[in-house]
Amino acid sequence: MLNKIMLIGNLGKDPEMNYTQNGTALTKFSLAVSRSYKTSSGEKRDETEWFNIVAWDKLAELCNQYLHKGSKAYIEGRVSQRKYTDKNGIERYAFDVVASDMQILTPKSAQSGSSDFLAGNADDSDPLGDLEDHPF
Repeated sequence: MLNKIMLIGNLGKDPEMNYTQNGTALTKFSLAVSRSYKTSSGEKRDETEWFNIVAWDKLAELCNQYLHKGSKAYIEGRVSQRKYTDKNGIERYAFDVVASDMQILTPKSAQSGSSDFLAGNADDSDPLGDLEDHPF
């Protein structure tokens, strides 16, 4: 069985970090993922989908420290479903992406006050070079 999701998008707001009762870091944020497509009549349309991202432990602390509203990020993880009761007493379902990996894709020149950090990799060198120089 496989439950894996990979997303590239922009944060809709600053991450919110809290700690569980046993001291485990938990960070939540929303990620907007956009795509363009053509309708059957040839008209170009843009569509944005929002994903709720949840990060735990050290990754939660890194997301909180290095990401902010507008940051472009790659998130890899798994989809998790949860059930809750809304304010009208109706049972509803929500889907979250539980992150297992994160990479900052915002160019270093556009990151306000962050270091030369690539998620999980404290090495200052970027093996791909400047991302703006790549054709993709």
